[in-house]
Amino acid sequence: MRLQVQIGAECIVVACDENDTIDNVAKRTIAKLAKLKPQLLSNASVKAGYREIRRTIGNSLLDPDDTVSSLLRDGDFIIITMKSEETEEGNDEIMLQINEKLDQQKKKRIRFEFDQVIPGEEKPTEVLVLDGNSLTTSDLVKCEQGKCIIKISLDAEERIRKSRALLEKVVQEHSPVYGVSTGFGTFANVRIPDDKLKQLQLNLIRSHASGYGKPLAPSRTRMLLALRINVLAKGYSGISLPNIKKLVAAFNAFCVSYVPEQGSVGASGDLCPLAHLALGMLGEGKMWSPSTGWDDASIVLEKNNLEKMDLGPKEGLALINGTQLIASIGSLALERADQIAKQADVIAALSLDVLKGTTRAFDADIHSIRPHKGQMATALRLRSLLHSEANPSQIAESHRNCGKVQDAYTMRCVPQVHGIVHDTVDFVRSILNVELNSATDNPLVFADRQEIISGGNFHGEYPAKALDYLAIAVHELAQMSERRLERLINHELSGLPTFLIRNGGLNSGFMVAQLCSASLVSENKVLCHPSSADSIPTSCSQEDHVSMGAYAARKALTVVEHVEAVLAIELLAACQGMEFLKPLMSTAPLNKVYNLVRSVSPPVNVDRSLHPDIEAVTELLRQGKVWELVEPHMMTMSDMEELDPDALRHCLKTPTGITINDSEDECNGDEKPTYERG
Repeated sequence: MRLQVQIGAECIVVACDENDTIDNVAKRTIAKLAKLKPQLLSNASVKAGYREIRRTIGNSLLDPDDTVSSLLRDGDFIIITMKSEETEEGNDEIMLQINEKLDQQKKKRIRFEFDQVIPGEEKPTEVLVLDGNSLTTSDLVKCEQGKCIIKISLDAEERIRKSRALLEKVVQEHSPVYGVSTGFGTFANVRIPDDKLKQLQLNLIRSHASGYGKPLAPSRTRMLLALRINVLAKGYSGISLPNIKKLVAAFNAFCVSYVPEQGSVGASGDLCPLAHLALGMLGEGKMWSPSTGWDDASIVLEKNNLEKMDLGPKEGLALINGTQLIASIGSLALERADQIAKQADVIAALSLDVLKGTTRAFDADIHSIRPHKGQMATALRLRSLLHSEANPSQIAESHRNCGKVQDAYTMRCVPQVHGIVHDTVDFVRSILNVELNSATDNPLVFADRQEIISGGNFHGEYPAKALDYLAIAVHELAQMSERRLERLINHELSGLPTFLIRNGGLNSGFMVAQLCSASLVSENKVLCHPSSADSIPTSCSQEDHVSMGAYAARKALTVVEHVEAVLAIELLAACQGMEFLKPLMSTAPLNKVYNLVRSVSPPVNVDRSLHPDIEAVTELLRQGKVWELVEPHMMTMSDMEELDPDALRHCLKTPTGITINDSEDECNGDEKPTYERG
């Protein structure tokens, strides 16, 4: 077999026998590298030997005395760390640089493979109590971020006991119940012998774990697991208390199953991904934990002191029937959509000020006579952020006599377009928060009525339609943003240097950043086609209408990710535009936004790759930093307007001590100010 081995910044492939010890492989590799790269490994370093050996996946520490075949597979990647105390004098700085580079590579590799929040040494202290009735989308995102552990409420435990007792009673009475004493789907009429009831549930999990594609990131699988536990906690599925406690223990140990992204049609719920989620807890398939990385499920469970589940009648079905993949991924899409939508209002305000737009369109009276909630909220935010006597902008003052009556739609109609996005977010949240706390199993166990009833709560049409709607709505933020970006980089529309760069021609500035923005907007237009508009009959037409909700959730999240990047590009461009307006400044809160961007992205004076800048600013938006910065100011201004309706009227008044050069800073009609063009 072959292993990929990294020492310092070098990586080589070594051949080894399965019965070799890891120690022998390490020593041979060190000797080989010393021969090939003597400048990297001195004789003293080779003599000192290695400090430790780790498997790259999971950063797992390896025992040198173990055989290769017991811990590794063909093609695995391991890292050998040398003893630094023996590093020759003069090489310290070089080795430090190499180790820093290696650390960066490891971080990138971990993010690429897992794309998740890996818990630190300190375990989360916040406890999220799951009762089947009160989980919210924001709670679920905390699970994704590794911010909490979970427990089941005492009331939920009692409900679980009662439903399980009824289920066992029905089994003892030999009553025919779908999925308990019968086959599944088209096989619903096939009666299963009593001595095969447990095997039926095992077969169900194994056969339904037939997904395709790359696995969900462990962080997202934790959301899926937490949500499934919450739904089981309602007490209508008939699962046993010991088994649900095993799921809780796995969640709190950050251990999750390998769940492929693709394979669900959204009815009967998310059968395929939920079967994969359950499979790992049976000790089959693969699982992930911080200490092991991806490994055989039985190994991961054993190393984390977790017990396998032992399924009784109906418990396999209880684990896989429901809409939890749709709802969990949808919750992440929703919360990120909410965050970027609020920040889109702020970015639009900054662009409008840089483009020397008029603020008259945001007058409270205009919006009071078309009182949509989101529209009024966006207009209030714009009034709070833009020029007023209480919150002056030198940029706005500089064009007070330009005579402009109105702006293009992407500036003037921000409240009307952004507003419906906010209202859509609220609507989708109302749908998802119900879905998170709904019993979506089949059949359902009603302990109080002493009945088990088959129904259709597993159908994913509600969240599927809601998430298709979310994608369509949030996409408009990017459409508006890309057009404002065009106005910023187009000299004929802004009066700013073309592509926001001096020495245009020699430099290209934001030329291709706009292309990137346009490409993402175009991709979103395709992704906005409703997934739930499609249905393909399955299971020999027993399941003859499905929601396709899982893809609705996945593509909604992709649309949101694209919108974040498009708005990051606009924000970078607006801040670049401010460079050409200096020494004039915007309002206090918008200046803070400018300074925040400049903390990760310096001005573009000559051409450079903007990819790192786009990534850095996108991350600021993803973390909600822009909103976090301006929210206190907007709350203050909102309170001020409530006390005095005229407080935020945009009556332009020259601040004391500012001199305005009429020839450069005032414009008449459609004339635009001119700027030096390198």
